[in-house]
Amino acid sequence: MEYTLIAFGISIAALVFAAFLARWVLAQPVGTPAMVAVSDIIKEGAHAFMKRQYRTIGIISIVLSVVLLAAYGFSGNWTHGWQTSAAFLFGAVSSAVAGIVAMSISVRANIRTAGAAQRGLPQALQIALRGGAVSGIIIVAMSLLGISVLFLVYEWLGFAIKDVPSLIVGYGFGASLVALFAQLGGGIFTKAADVGADLVGKVEAGIPEDDPRNPAVIADLVGDNVGDCAGRGADLFESAAAENIGAMILGVALFPVFGIKGIMFPLVLRAFGLIATMIGIFSAHAKPGENPMKALNRGYWVTSVLAAVAFFFVTRNMLGNMWFFWAGMVGIATSIVFVYLTQYYTESKYRPVREIAQASTTGHGTNIISGYAVGLESTGITVVAICAALLASYWLGSNSGVAHGGLYGTAVATMGMLATAAYILAMDVFGPITDNAGGIVEMSRSSEEIRRTTDQLDAAGNTTKALTKGYAIGSAALAAFLLFSAYLEEAHLTVVNLAKVDVFVGALIGATLVFVFSSLAIRAVGKAAFYIINDVRAQFKENPGIMQGTSKPDYARAVDITTRGALKEMIAPGLLAIAVPIAVGMTMKAEAAAGLLMVGTIAGILMATLMNNAGGAWDNAKKFIEEGHFGGKGSDTHKAAVTGDTVGDPFKDTAGPSLHVLIKLLSTLTLALVALFV
Repeated sequence: MEYTLIAFGISIAALVFAAFLARWVLAQPVGTPAMVAVSDIIKEGAHAFMKRQYRTIGIISIVLSVVLLAAYGFSGNWTHGWQTSAAFLFGAVSSAVAGIVAMSISVRANIRTAGAAQRGLPQALQIALRGGAVSGIIIVAMSLLGISVLFLVYEWLGFAIKDVPSLIVGYGFGASLVALFAQLGGGIFTKAADVGADLVGKVEAGIPEDDPRNPAVIADLVGDNVGDCAGRGADLFESAAAENIGAMILGVALFPVFGIKGIMFPLVLRAFGLIATMIGIFSAHAKPGENPMKALNRGYWVTSVLAAVAFFFVTRNMLGNMWFFWAGMVGIATSIVFVYLTQYYTESKYRPVREIAQASTTGHGTNIISGYAVGLESTGITVVAICAALLASYWLGSNSGVAHGGLYGTAVATMGMLATAAYILAMDVFGPITDNAGGIVEMSRSSEEIRRTTDQLDAAGNTTKALTKGYAIGSAALAAFLLFSAYLEEAHLTVVNLAKVDVFVGALIGATLVFVFSSLAIRAVGKAAFYIINDVRAQFKENPGIMQGTSKPDYARAVDITTRGALKEMIAPGLLAIAVPIAVGMTMKAEAAAGLLMVGTIAGILMATLMNNAGGAWDNAKKFIEEGHFGGKGSDTHKAAVTGDTVGDPFKDTAGPSLHVLIKLLSTLTLALVALFV
């Protein structure tokens, strides 16, 4: 009980801290009336989309909870059915609340960042980062709070603590479901709007990015919030929840060694990771003339060091075996490696991006070939990093002298990687806040000096968004192995034999699911973009005054059309991701489902890595050319780079991030339904 109360208390304290940050952000000046007018439109569009999206997700969640209850009930286990369904709904609601609250702050932080840009970069950076920190801390704290509350409730109901982790796996499944649809819907929306704004505005009409004459610009800025803020937030929410539950299940296997401490260890570590993040946020101050990334990295390093210190003391006091401390250090080191790996493949100062930019000089086709090759290449070193982390943590755990210590070592490494999740998410949300601030400055016709400040912040934001995707796929890989091990534990399987025909078929279906899901997600962007492109063209044709600057476009119409298109197109890939593993598990049973989970996870990691890095590299190759290289803006080289960026957009912001969630959804779904598969 005392360890549950520690996690509960720190999560409440973190939420209070987030409320303090939110109050501080909202107290900052909002800028000029013209800025406020633009911001209000973005805010209204974001809230309208979220309202519609979560209504749809809510209906799906309720239907699925009833299906879960009925499936367990008709199999003769009504008690397990209501326990799983209740935890599922609680996880779904918690994830939704965290995402909505966090997004609500981000759409208010953008105008304050734009206003602060009038006073200088340090002030604007502080507002944007603290606005992002509200999201990061709320999301991780809500995940921790939800699991703590479930533990307290089940303990109060008289359940043995070592039985509770198996009873709350539905919480992780609920969080994964909301994350999948939030990421899908937000990703489809933001990229459809982005593609529409670029192709019709920049390419066809020849007007600059964020030009107020473009009807799709507001939809594009709305998309930054619903995709990058709410979507990524839901992604890391369910990562934290699923990893905690999976580690606890493995901790149950070590109950004879560590007792309750082995089960509660993940929660306590996550709580102290939140404290490290809170201190790290206050250490990230930009000095006048300093590169914004230096200030952000300073906060990240402070958070990482403090998380390592917390790991040492918590491991010594709860486990008393320092081999697991070193396994945790492997996880923290892996998170740093992934941050810098992603930076190498997506920043313009390194070879991959410059290679794509140079390839653009010979046309659209060579740009696409080069960008796709970079994405394929990036999977190699990524897999090496994942393998090294798993092997090292397993070896350290095995040397602990504890039975099953190797698996628990990989679980502890996963905890280490996710120890800085709140700060990483803060940096991620920093990106769309600064992007929105730049759009607000541009659309309000503010001075070039202010625009230069927001451009600096936006450049840093592009980097942080790319880094977060790399971190997310790395954490997804480690968490997926952890959850796979937990599934084997719950299914009472020691071996998954691919030589069995049903297991091989399940594995083949798992790999195929990744490809078909990616196809549907990318196609969804194209279909949704079709609606917005036609609307922008129609508005230009219907109202010639838009291009002349004598009348305003109908921004609300463009947002509404994109919203309806995105929500319509997210249903098919989302339902496919749920239906396929259930069908395999119910028809071919637990070992075949394990094959699907194992091979689907491997294929998903590789595909997500390819898409994230290829998309980020294409994007920054375009920006590198826009800085004046290889002919600069308006050149044939630039046009080829815009094509590459357009292809890469659904890769890096829709299909790739959605695959992070798919990997963990497969794990949490099969774990929640394992009793039906056995």
